Amino acid sequence: MKKVALLILSVALFACSNNKSEQTDSVEIKVEKPYEGQNLLIYVGAASKPPTEEIVEQFQQETGVTVETIFGGSGYVMSQMKLSGKGDIYFPGSSDYMEIAKRENLVYPETEKQVVYLVNAINVQNGNPKNIKSLKDLCKPGIKVAIANPEGVCVGAYAVEILEKNLNENEMKQFKNNLSNYTESCDKTASAIALKTVDAVIGWSVFQYWNPEEIETIPLQPNEIIRIGYIPIAISTSTKNKELAQYFIDYVTGEKGKAIFKKYSYFATADEAKQFIGAEKPIGGEYVVPENWLSK
Repeated sequence: MKKVALLILSVALFACSNNKSEQTDSVEIKVEKPYEGQNLLIYVGAASKPPTEEIVEQFQQETGVTVETIFGGSGYVMSQMKLSGKGDIYFPGSSDYMEIAKRENLVYPETEKQVVYLVNAINVQNGNPKNIKSLKDLCKPGIKVAIANPEGVCVGAYAVEILEKNLNENEMKQFKNNLSNYTESCDKTASAIALKTVDAVIGWSVFQYWNPEEIETIPLQPNEIIRIGYIPIAISTSTKNKELAQYFIDYVTGEKGKAIFKKYSYFATADEAKQFIGAEKPIGGEYVVPENWLSK
């Protein structure tokens, strides 16, 4: 049942009467909150964590809806959603896992929307103390590197794709010697730099804007970037409230959601991402990670 919340504002209205006296009146403004008191459960890839947290907070304040978010690697949260049989929305960090979710009938394909676009980059500590300028610099002795776990984290799969297509056999061996660990999600990949546990990660260009005091982005060369990523969103087939789930998706992809993503320098269009790279690249798609990367 739809509810309507009434917001009473006292507004001072100044009117000049014949005797020049001031008059105060009240204006009643109706603010419609059709889903107030209802709930949403959203499984979210951490590639959008800072803006999504801000969007959710604003959405809750404006609508009276309670939103529970489960963040993590896109593959890991998809597995949670599948095992639990619960959830209203799947909001992964890349097309790769959305394609899997569609094949496994975990989302309604016709509800999928592309929210924003992402470009891979090298992320280093602010000031770049190890003077890392290129992908091949990550192969030099003494450089500590991390990537996200490519088995369940989208940016990890993108990193492996870039490494496999740009490094020769000897460079790959040197890179793996420098690879200290896999991280569990995008936010933990960015945190590895912010906490100075490694010298560099292969992440997203937007990591710098999550924590500009600690993280710096070193762009990859245009020929090193394989494809442009995008963040999709779709309604889960587990939902019992498809109407409210669609309402949230419309909010995320609407002007208010876009403004928050822009604040964190996500690319609103594929053309913006191409301009950043300086070259045409495929959009989205799905990469199958080689077996030898799946059991570090």
